[in-house]
Amino acid sequence: MDFLRAKGRQIVDAQENSLLLKGISIGGWMNLEDFINGFPGSEEGIRETMAEVIGKTKAEFFFHRMLDHIFSEDDAQFIAELGMNHVRLPLNYRHFENDDEPFVYRDTAFERLDKALDWCERHGLYAILDLHAVQGWQNNDWHCDNSSRHTLFWKHKQFQDRFVALWRALAERYSDRAVVAGYNLMNEPITNVWRGRFSRQYTPDWEKLNKIYRRTVTAIREVDAKHIIFLEGDGYSTRFSELEPPFAENLVYSSHNYIACGLSGSYPGIPENYWVNDKDEIHKKRWDKETQQKEFFGAEGSVFAKKHNVPLWVSEFGSAYNGPIERKPDRLRSLDDQLDVFGQFGASWSIWTYKDLGVMATLTVDPESDFAEILKPVLIKKEQLNSHFGVSWLPPNTAMKKLHDLADYIGEIIDMPHIDKASNRQFMGQSVFSEFTAIQLQPAYAQGFVGMSEQRIDELLSAYALKNCKKNTGLIEVLKKHLNAF
Repeated sequence: MDFLRAKGRQIVDAQENSLLLKGISIGGWMNLEDFINGFPGSEEGIRETMAEVIGKTKAEFFFHRMLDHIFSEDDAQFIAELGMNHVRLPLNYRHFENDDEPFVYRDTAFERLDKALDWCERHGLYAILDLHAVQGWQNNDWHCDNSSRHTLFWKHKQFQDRFVALWRALAERYSDRAVVAGYNLMNEPITNVWRGRFSRQYTPDWEKLNKIYRRTVTAIREVDAKHIIFLEGDGYSTRFSELEPPFAENLVYSSHNYIACGLSGSYPGIPENYWVNDKDEIHKKRWDKETQQKEFFGAEGSVFAKKHNVPLWVSEFGSAYNGPIERKPDRLRSLDDQLDVFGQFGASWSIWTYKDLGVMATLTVDPESDFAEILKPVLIKKEQLNSHFGVSWLPPNTAMKKLHDLADYIGEIIDMPHIDKASNRQFMGQSVFSEFTAIQLQPAYAQGFVGMSEQRIDELLSAYALKNCKKNTGLIEVLKKHLNAF
């Protein structure tokens, strides 16, 4: 395989043929997530709870085999046969480094990653390494394995030192492997969480982000001059206005593009957005293809890429189905137009996500499987208690409505302009349901596997194996259409 590099607004191979990266993220693999893997809360929390409830050895076996089934060589072959040319591999630093042994790396994590790269190479797939969960947490959400809601990465030098050192170690190990398309330094940074926690008028701390990007790129380039480095914007990869202009060779910029019409309501039409501020006009407008074109071409990431003549990679986007995909033709129509807009712009892309439990993935665990049956009581409780933050776009249930009353009451008493009703409801709900409540639910998840042999656990987890998953054929057909275009 050729090493890839950035040339103007294009990514090119060794013969300078342009290449649009079109692929998929392997969520829930080396970075577990609640709606993908079925547990409540954070990966760190469920790993500790499982060890307490079923024993450390069996818990380690459980998660080892879960990862084995979520991504194997069969999956690499299947993705390549769809016509995709890359996978984005989200990584959690905890798989590589213990907090009580900083700067000491686990061989087992590198060995797992090595195997995955070998599979990708055999089937002609590039891989982009994505540090999805960093030391000290780069944002306050579940997907960076954060159960505290704090973002200590931006406040403590040691976390930043460990982040830079891990990237240097990864780059040193893979500097000569062309199967690696590049390094996605950090998923969805939020540099100024306290300003963003109570209001949607979020102001990034650009100095912090620009400083850590420059420092990490410099460290990587000391050991690896060949690979692309992908840099995401602030504000969950949507804000680029004061990101430092390209300061090194071979940089590609990455935005995320989750849109209202892909998450709720009809399309074309006005989305049913239960989580937005009344003043947030973008989510209340009628969405159609023309709206998508206007919003994407005018987004900060797109403007940045055009202004600085650099490639843009939309490293996350997707529609939510929350059940059988056939019941949501509007979401497929929205996604079809979204991919067409990416093509018009000349953007590379990686859809989220490959496998899950029926929320938004290309493949889903069979709802009739024994594994799904064991999880069903916990999943029902997660829904009743609104602790499934990964699907927070759903209409408010009884628990959320009660919290809304309390959030509104708090806002009325404080009576300060920095607090708006929608944001107060959302952020309080995240803290109560996705943090506190989810922790209380974790033992219920673990109890479902008490007394089982390792053989039985492996049989259950094989529900994630490609051969046992349900293929979302409607989604696959939309993807195939755009894999063969532009």
